[in-house]
Amino acid sequence: MIEKLRIKNFKSHKDTSIALGHLTVLCGQNGVGKSSLIQALLLLRQTNLKNKLNEILDLNSPLCFIGKTKDALYLYVDKVRGDEISIILGDNDQEYSWAFDTSKDSSFLTRLNDINDSDGYNTLSLFTNDFQYISAARSADYENDDYEVQIQRQLSIKKGKGELTAQYLYTFGKVTKVNDNLLHPSEPDTYLLSQTTAWEREISKGVNIKPKDVGGGYEIKYSFINSNFGETEEFSSENVGFGLSYSLPIIVAILSATPGSLLLIENPEAHLHPYGQSKLAELMCLAGQAGVQIIVETHSDHIINGILVQCKKYEKSQFGIDKKNLKIYSFDRDETEHATVSTEVIVDAGGKLQNRPSSFFDQIGKDIRALI
Repeated sequence: MIEKLRIKNFKSHKDTSIALGHLTVLCGQNGVGKSSLIQALLLLRQTNLKNKLNEILDLNSPLCFIGKTKDALYLYVDKVRGDEISIILGDNDQEYSWAFDTSKDSSFLTRLNDINDSDGYNTLSLFTNDFQYISAARSADYENDDYEVQIQRQLSIKKGKGELTAQYLYTFGKVTKVNDNLLHPSEPDTYLLSQTTAWEREISKGVNIKPKDVGGGYEIKYSFINSNFGETEEFSSENVGFGLSYSLPIIVAILSATPGSLLLIENPEAHLHPYGQSKLAELMCLAGQAGVQIIVETHSDHIINGILVQCKKYEKSQFGIDKKNLKIYSFDRDETEHATVSTEVIVDAGGKLQNRPSSFFDQIGKDIRALI
């Protein structure tokens, strides 16, 4: 598991260091460096996929697209302290570091430090098949790629869109068993498709998930259980609401993950009712407690509160997540240096927050006070 991350001179990250937990939550206003932190990890992975990480950092394709050096470099870099972009990862055993030259405006950065500084990095889940990236730009325009699904076990190739989800569910839905700790209490069938359906029913009551092979391509159809008429006809993704298709790759990624896997998830709350957001938070917590590492970016107080509820539940029943396995960070920007500032928000007993920043999901309280 990746336990430490340090980023220097990348976008708004002048010098950012955070400790990572089984579940790490990134919060804060727009444009303060949350997505950039995830992008730093994606850049390492996409360059390694091209077998070039010992030589360069590829700034574009397929997971994220930064542009050129000037787009990647921290705006007010201090050349006295060094103007290289560096990314450092740490696990329980050692640190893995990469430093890259920024002197030329190019679509790639040349590596500066010795390759021994990152020796053994390819055993980290960031670089293996035990990885999924689900971005905020999720799509129900499904594609197929036999190698990426069957061998690499990926739900996405391009920008974390989840475009392989239909093929993945069709291929593994009835042959892959879900971790016992993630099983939905209402569904006795332990296979991926049934469990995905059970968790999606927390998003929309009575829904059925039906991955289909349609002449070499794949799609997801939805039907619903009606108490009077039985099962409805099948509907396309476009005709059942965005919430189902937006949550689907996240649920599939979590349920198919094994302990030690790494999931990067952006805005899981998109298009979801607050109850659905809370249940998705529950599933992420169960996965984190089971040993899956998740880094999630969110703007939703329902996701945060749902996670805190799971911390409190764990104290009473060992169901949910132990707060020691959770890290929450509030990101802000130092306006004098236009640099990211990260503050760890400590979870105390009972799911209460110990050092809640003034701007940390306090808008509901402000609005209610204004109405009163």
